[in-house]
Amino acid sequence: MRPRHTAALVIAAAVLAGCQTNPVTGRKQFIVVSEDQAIASSRSAYVQMLTPYQDKGKLDNDPVVTARIVGITERLIPHAIAYRPETKDWQWSVKVIDDPKTVNAWCMAGGKMAFYTGLITALKPSDDEIAQVMGHEIAHALAKHQAEKMSRALATTVGVSAVAILSDRRYAGVAAAGTAVAAKLALDLPNSREAETEADRIGIELAAKAGYDPRSAVTLWEKMGKASGGSGKSDFFSTHPSPDKRMEALAALVPQMDPYFRSDAPRPVFKLHPEPLKPAGK
Repeated sequence: MRPRHTAALVIAAAVLAGCQTNPVTGRKQFIVVSEDQAIASSRSAYVQMLTPYQDKGKLDNDPVVTARIVGITERLIPHAIAYRPETKDWQWSVKVIDDPKTVNAWCMAGGKMAFYTGLITALKPSDDEIAQVMGHEIAHALAKHQAEKMSRALATTVGVSAVAILSDRRYAGVAAAGTAVAAKLALDLPNSREAETEADRIGIELAAKAGYDPRSAVTLWEKMGKASGGSGKSDFFSTHPSPDKRMEALAALVPQMDPYFRSDAPRPVFKLHPEPLKPAGK
């Protein structure tokens, strides 16, 4: 059998083996990178990405803003844990990056989060709107979207590598870099339409159960739309595509979420403990 045909069969087998049903959403996902692997990779990437900001004094440098973001996030996490009880063991963390030109936020596998001050500069968001941003990002982690993106990136890398290796042994070193490439690409790859819809649906519910008005999901995206036309870096849009009907879909969810928002049920808080970005002595 010719090398390229063999490679194609190997890749096809990997795709079939990687099909899983997500326990949160019920959607079929292609996952060959386990969530544990994604979490381990995220811990390392988190430190690498944030250390330059820390070295410049641009990490958690405004106590008022940091307290605001941390306080909102602490109200969301208990409801994330209710979705997936095993996430109580995640090393949840949120850092505020002082970068007024970047409109972005993210949550990695394992609960490692970042919020850029550009979101405040560009949007002037209410607490309810910030809760929608963080709820949406936490939802990506709950639904294993980073592991899914890493798997997609790795499959592409391995596909290219397999053809190269089977065709010419001089390229054998390409495969060794596959996992590292996948980890980096996962941070930059846009989410699929299905993943965005899932994160919207889960995120608005997390926020409503934490006591934040679900209507703010619509006003948030209205502001996002206006901000995307400005001169600032709207990185949130590069990894979070905004379909034309997104706001309508969120508005349609409001009646379903409103009872959670208006409920008299207790609003638990998951207390985050400040942790150094770098291990002591390094």
